Amino acid sequence: MAVTEIRSALAALGMIDNPDADLTTGRHVALDVFDEDLDHAVRAFQQHRGLLVDGMVGEATFRALKEASYQLGARTLAHQFGAPMYGDDVATLQARLQDLGFYTGLVDGHFGLQTHNGLMSYQREYGLFPDGICGPDTLRSLYFLGSRVTGGSLHAIREEELVRRSGPRLSGKRIIIDPGRGGDDHGLIMQGPAGPISEADILWDLATRLEGRMTAIGMDTFLSRPGGRSPSDAERAETANSVGADLMISLRFTSHVSPAASGVASFHFGNSHGSVSTIGRNLADFIQREVVARTGLRDCRTHGRTWDLLRLTRMPTVQVDLGYITNPHDRQLLASSTTRDAIAEGMLAAVKRLYLLGKNDRPTGTFTFAELLAHELSVEQAGRVSPS
Repeated sequence: MAVTEIRSALAALGMIDNPDADLTTGRHVALDVFDEDLDHAVRAFQQHRGLLVDGMVGEATFRALKEASYQLGARTLAHQFGAPMYGDDVATLQARLQDLGFYTGLVDGHFGLQTHNGLMSYQREYGLFPDGICGPDTLRSLYFLGSRVTGGSLHAIREEELVRRSGPRLSGKRIIIDPGRGGDDHGLIMQGPAGPISEADILWDLATRLEGRMTAIGMDTFLSRPGGRSPSDAERAETANSVGADLMISLRFTSHVSPAASGVASFHFGNSHGSVSTIGRNLADFIQREVVARTGLRDCRTHGRTWDLLRLTRMPTVQVDLGYITNPHDRQLLASSTTRDAIAEGMLAAVKRLYLLGKNDRPTGTFTFAELLAHELSVEQAGRVSPS
């Protein structure tokens, strides 16, 4: 994307002075120069949209700039197989359908089948031809009703109700575990207690430790990839959706040019439209607290992001950046099998806390695998007892 296009797109969003402003102020702006003002505007935009804040207009930032340029009514919206429509106009449509009670998904700006079906239901109810296409007639009706009806997040209510109705037992719940990297993408090679070990090796090992504990407790667990492949985030999300999982936990490391950067952070879906995966946020918070309490890694808190992995999955998804592989202290901890056991146990405890809904809770960092297993058995036995 050319510098002049970036500047114009950000100016249209009000995030930098309009290039035409110098005609009235006398201030000269070199439109084709990526100056300090433009760098600040790009970073502010990335922060606002839940993107990686690096000042670089890469694929994700370019796509977000394009999506932000669409306003509802500027184009006809419809579900397109193979070439889905994305944009702020789609997000506005989703928000209005949600206020009217016809859409229960995330307001994510993605015109998928759920948006298509919600729009058709609205059109049918309002007496329009139910073709799932947002054209002039549908827009007029939405504008007429939009200022009169507002509501809460049906998606949040639906997510929370699904968790409540599924009960406190972990047995039978389906979870996708997503180890990062893989295949030829080994990441950093470091020296571990037993010799050289790569980022990919550690992430795979951690995923199998978590999988083993979850399987032992009765959960249906799936890995997002085979050991020899490194699929894209979109492909990982597609795998999770095809399984029909209840939750997805993605395991990653991060890096920084400064070796001083350290700590663990957890991410859930959350965007500038105010749409948040409530259960994803709750799980991210539980995981963050458990991992910090059990490992001593610095707490870099939880954050809402719009990354493909979080945006394209149809179940609550959490990405956990388990430390900075470029930090000597984090690296040493993560190379230790003891730390990886603690992380796996902490994540299992976090999932259990999610389904306990605050009942029979214990202080953070104190649930052991043996106690979790005993709790599962006690709940199962209680369920078998018929009322007298």
